[in-house]
Amino acid sequence: MAQGDREVVSSISCPRLLNNGDEMDRRTRKEMFERVDIYPVTCERLSAGRSNLEVLHAVIEGGARIVQLREKEYSKKDLYHLGLNFREITAKAGILLIINDHVDIALAVDADGVHLGQDDLPLKVARQLAPELLIGASTHSLEQALQAQKDGADYINIGPIFPTGTKEGAEGSLGSEAIAKLSPSLEVPFTVMGGINEANIDQVLAQGARRVAMVTAITRATDIAAKVRSLKEKISEFSI
Repeated sequence: MAQGDREVVSSISCPRLLNNGDEMDRRTRKEMFERVDIYPVTCERLSAGRSNLEVLHAVIEGGARIVQLREKEYSKKDLYHLGLNFREITAKAGILLIINDHVDIALAVDADGVHLGQDDLPLKVARQLAPELLIGASTHSLEQALQAQKDGADYINIGPIFPTGTKEGAEGSLGSEAIAKLSPSLEVPFTVMGGINEANIDQVLAQGARRVAMVTAITRATDIAAKVRSLKEKISEFSI
């Protein structure tokens, strides 16, 4: 773990509370997710020498309403402690925190949700363990998307849209046309991901995407906050 990621000294996460003192529930989280536009996903080794926490502060400054903590190379212990830091900061900022892959860590740090891949814990099992968390599912075909929806996913990611180097063993890219083909069959919100950047984001927006997940287009930006603001503006232009 990078030195900059040791910002908050804590070992126990307190439940996230609403302004009226009630604990955050799945319904409230789903309502917050409806307002998501740009969806930053972390990867410290692809962050131009910056720590995950530096990236987090910057995406919050840029106006992101959600962030996914995704670190494939961390031990679960280090990911847990980093998750505690992320939870404290995101709770204060009022944005959603999603943990990639690990239901147990999402629960332990009181995250708002977990994002599961095709080789992770089955979605139905994850729902039994975490009834109040948002559960997102990565899908690469209409068949997978419909199955995830049937199994109770709160949102579905369609991808990779374009060729990407951020995920080893990724399926072949689907192309932006897949968005318009798959999305009419979905009854839950969807995100898109994979090789999307400011130069090609118009292509996915033109096909109906309104929640766009990105790694390097954000984490490698010279000014992350400015990049997030710029991407949000592009999405907003297509949402009018």
